[in-house]
Amino acid sequence: MDKNKLKSLVTDMYENLLSKIDNQDDSSKENLVELLKEATEVISTLDEEQINSITAENHIYSDAYKKIAKESLESYETTNAKFQELTAKHQDTIQECQEPHIDLPKLTEKFNEIQRHMEDEVSKANLVISELTQQVKTLEEKSNLDPLTKVFNRRALSSYLGHICSQKSIPYELHLMILDLDDFKEINDTHGHLAGDKVLIFIANILKKTLRDGDKIFRYGGEEFIIILNRIDTIHCRKIIMRLLELVRSNKLIYKGENLQVTMSVGATRLRKDDTYETILSRADAALYAAKKNGKNQMYSDVTDGI
Repeated sequence: MDKNKLKSLVTDMYENLLSKIDNQDDSSKENLVELLKEATEVISTLDEEQINSITAENHIYSDAYKKIAKESLESYETTNAKFQELTAKHQDTIQECQEPHIDLPKLTEKFNEIQRHMEDEVSKANLVISELTQQVKTLEEKSNLDPLTKVFNRRALSSYLGHICSQKSIPYELHLMILDLDDFKEINDTHGHLAGDKVLIFIANILKKTLRDGDKIFRYGGEEFIIILNRIDTIHCRKIIMRLLELVRSNKLIYKGENLQVTMSVGATRLRKDDTYETILSRADAALYAAKKNGKNQMYSDVTDGI
């Protein structure tokens, strides 16, 4: 792994540690030691190919966004300078209107010239905005990040999980969960889609702050998220999910002065030796259906609850 990737990994770990310390009820030196031990263990067991498959594209994505931002600023500065010139011409023309003898045809031509220049500059600015918007759209389509929640997207899930399943067996336990927000359509219908977006960001932030560095979070589509917990047994997996369920149901999101009560249902399964991308997702989806059928706001695991 080259220096840039190592530096990026350290930065991600550092930011994750800060978030976890902020999220703790009471922090101590002992807690910090445990967090650092956990981070060290994750780093020592990371599969470099898995890191490269996701993080490399995200750096390209980030650099491309910086380039677009720079082009946007340069375009704005150019357009702004042109409008300043036109404003100065406009003021000079108005000054001529105060002269005792006005050459009306000449004055009319000047105003028409200013108008043509302004329309031309607006047209150029709109063209640049259109081109930059298309570049952003293309980047989002090729990126591994969901543009709304800033967690990994379905494309990244396919790459990451497909790589794991292709190995046929891994020397540790891996658990996959599908998280689905309960009655999400009702939130959209009652409060609007902007409120729905706020809820999705709210859930993503809880997941990012609560899960470990080596775990992965993906937005699967709509109001569904998938989390993959690496190197963890079934008991601790259940504890983590129960904590997430409690955090979601106990943290109320305020939108336009109203409290939005959010809950979620979780379907969980464990990676099997002969799993494919489709089979493990199918089992998790069946477990999610069971959680919904049993009353929502709960976890159902095919490992401990059975199907």
